[in-house]
Formats: sequence, structure tokens, C-alpha cells
Amino acid sequence: MTAPASPKATDGPVEAPASGGGLDRGVLAVAMVVVLGAIMSILDVTVVNVAINDLAREFETPLSTIQWVATGYTLALATVIPITGWASARFGTKRLYMISIALFVIGSMLAGVAWSAESLIAFRVLQGLGGGMIMPAGMTILTQAAGPQRVGQVMSIVGIPMLLGPILGPIIGGYLVDDVSWRWIFFINLPIGIVALFLSARILPRDTPKHGERLDFIGLILLSPGLASLIYGLAKGAEMKDFLKTGALVPTIIGAVLTIGFVIRALKASNPLIDLRLLKRRSVAAASGTMLLFMAAFMGAMLLLPLYYQTVRGQGALHSGLLLAPQGLGAMITMPIGGKLTDRVGPGRVVLVGMVVVVASVSGFAAILEADTSFWTLGAVLFVMGLGMGMTMMPTMAAAIQTLAHDEVPRASTMLNIIQQVSASIGTAMISVLLANKLADNLGGGSGGDIGSAEKIPPAVMEKIAGPMADAFQHTYWYAAGLLLFAFLPALLLPRKKPENASALDAPMPMH
Repeated sequence: MTAPASPKATDGPVEAPASGGGLDRGVLAVAMVVVLGAIMSILDVTVVNVAINDLAREFETPLSTIQWVATGYTLALATVIPITGWASARFGTKRLYMISIALFVIGSMLAGVAWSAESLIAFRVLQGLGGGMIMPAGMTILTQAAGPQRVGQVMSIVGIPMLLGPILGPIIGGYLVDDVSWRWIFFINLPIGIVALFLSARILPRDTPKHGERLDFIGLILLSPGLASLIYGLAKGAEMKDFLKTGALVPTIIGAVLTIGFVIRALKASNPLIDLRLLKRRSVAAASGTMLLFMAAFMGAMLLLPLYYQTVRGQGALHSGLLLAPQGLGAMITMPIGGKLTDRVGPGRVVLVGMVVVVASVSGFAAILEADTSFWTLGAVLFVMGLGMGMTMMPTMAAAIQTLAHDEVPRASTMLNIIQQVSASIGTAMISVLLANKLADNLGGGSGGDIGSAEKIPPAVMEKIAGPMADAFQHTYWYAAGLLLFAFLPALLLPRKKPENASALDAPMPMH
């Protein structure tokens, strides 16, 4: 199936490289624009997390209130992501991408001049409304521009900011908060966003909006509040270290019921908000299942090491970020290799190799993590984990998108981003509770059960409890390794060869 192109979009010759070919300059230019937007939105999350304590002091507000600077952003993401597929068709993907960046930049500017905790939280929600659409819209633009033959390679490009964000965020955030001003963690988005908007207008291919595309309002009022309520309940349960308390259980149940209601609706509606019927295809279903289980376990595991560095080893946010850098270096090596192999031999084999490496690395942390483990040893294991991650996450996304026609990509990328967001929330909530419970057990239920209280513990006491604390982290890594093993079940069903007739499915979109 070939997507209809706007007559105005054919300003130059269409470049259609042979199957398995490299990325031409036009696609690389589109990739640069998409990566700019992705870096801005993903870095923002981790940069802000570093500044939470400083923001609490600045506004003389308790952590229970100021944490909504992070949670409000996440809930806004969950609310707006579901409409991205419809909005891409209704307004055009290029226009939607530029609107998303503009909203994000405006929200960043307002957050930078916030005068109270309440105003900052409100402006972060505005940021989230824009940030939630940047990634799915950007992925759609890039995969449609490249065509199915090169999805693996373009997915590896999109994955770079997704992996580097959690590493560079604490470094940049720590520097800005310590040496400049907390306001610059928001102002830094302005020049990046303005450049991204300018390049988007000049470079991104024009597409044709479908003005007759109808919005599934019933699906929207089920899914958006459902996801927001579900993520809120999980976050609240992790915060209270008890998912069965009313404040966590009620919103979790409401969210689950609304989400299930959406699933039933989507399978029956003629034009659903997200086309779950795509899951009837083996490649899409296998990729979605793999991503759900893998991201839940991996993002939970990713939570542990920075906390270990800060609580057990006494490192600050900036140093912790620097100590996490080996993972990004490992991922940068294997991402382009994994992308090319995905296009040549199919994603199934690439993902399985990557997952074996990741499981081995997480198990390695579970085996060696002690109160005095060498930073060099931990860095080496983290580097190997990065090598595995570079061959896992984006090839899994490529597996779902490779076999889709042009018009199916927006709703598929929206679905994958929702799965990613929800699974990450589930994983971090689950692992944080397991860690907190084990810390409480090892330390006799004292203040050590609160990982945020470690900095208040006197050095002499800290020296005595460092060993039991490290043991709690080690124990929790075994849970993460066990959870990762479940992801092998759907991963075994991923395609182990490239689409037989990928060129017939679609063609690259015309470039300027």
C-alpha cells in the first residue's frame, strides 16, 4: 500500500534506495530534527528529577507537594499520548510535531519564571501536553520518511536520546542546579526548541491532513483518564510503599477498569482511537508483549544503580550521572549495528542476543554489588548492559513497524509509546517497593527503609549499615533479572527475517 502524497511535496526527486540500503541525506536530515525534539523532551524528565530537593527548598514546600512537578508532567503525557494517532491524521504529522514542540517550549519558558510551587506544577502540565506528542509524532515522521526497509536503522537513531537521557540528565541537571540556577533547567529548552521548530519548518516532508478523520470521543474519555489514573495509583503506591492503601488502590482500580473498557471499545469500534486490531498481526503482538515485559523489568533495574551510588556510596547527583555514563557509551556502539542487522536479518535474532546480554548484566549486578565494589567493575558491567540495550529496545519497536503500511504507522507508534510509558511506570513502582521493603527488613524497619533519608544519617552510623543496604540492592537486582526472563517468551515470536516484500508495503515519503 502506498500512501497518497501531497502534490506540493514533490519538489525534488524521490530517493528510494534498494532494500537494506543506508540512510540518504534527506532521511538523515529528518532524523536530526526528530532527535532534537526527542532529546529536549526526554532530557527534561531526568534533569528536573535531580532538582526536586532544591525546588522544595526554593519554594519552602514539602516533598510530597513538589514531587508533583515530576508526577504532573507524567500524568499529562499519559493524557495526551492517546490522541497522537488521530491528531497526526487530522492535522498532518509535520504540523502536529511543530505544535507539540511549541507547547513544550512555551511551558518551559513559563516554568522557568514560575513564582510558586503551584504555578510551576501547572506549567509542567503544559509542558507534558506538548512533550507527550513529540516522540510518537517524531517516530511516525521518521519511519514514514525512510520506508519499511530501513526501519531498524531509523529506530536506532530515535533510540539514542531515549538511552542517553537518563545518563546526561543528572549530569546537566546537577551542574545547572549547583552552579547556575534551577530556572535554567527549563530555560535550556528554549534555544533547542527554537532551532527544532526552524529546522522542522525547513526540512520535514509535507503531508496531507485527513480533515474528515473523526475523533473517537468515547475511546478518549476512557483511555486518557484511565492511563492517568493508573499511573497515578502506581506512583502513589510506590510513594507510600503500599499499593493496597486507599490512596493508591482506588485510582489504580479506576484506571484499570477504564483501560479495560477502552480495550473492549477499541475492538468493536469502526474507527478506534488506537487500533488494537493491529495486535492480530504476530509481529506487532510479539513486539508489544516484549516491550511491555522488558521495559517494566529494565526501567525498574535502571532505578537501582543511581540510588545505590547516592545512598550507599554517598555520591552526589552529578557524580552519579557521570558514573552511569558507561551504559550510554555501550549503547552508542551497538545501536547502529543493531539497526542495520535488524533490516538485514530481522529483529528477532538481534533482540534475543541483546536480551541475553542485558539479563547477564543485571545478574552480574546481583552477584557483585556490595558496599565497596569497585566503581571500575560496576562501570564495566554497566557498559556491557548498554551494549545489550542498544540491540534490544529499538529493534523491538522496528519489529512492530516494519510490516505496517504508511497510514497504520501513526496509531502503531502511539500504541507503542503508551505501552512504554505504562510499563516503565509499573516497573519503577514495583522495584522501588521491593527495594524499600528489603531495606526495611535489613535495617530493622528504621529510617533506612526510606531511601531518601540516607543523607541525614551520621557517617558513623552509615558505615555500619552500608553493608545491609548494599545487600538490599543486590537482592532487588535478582528480582529484576527474574522479571527480565519473562520477556523472552514473546521475544521468541519476533520475526527472524526481514519482511519478504517490504518494498511493496510502502515507499519512502518524498523529501524536499
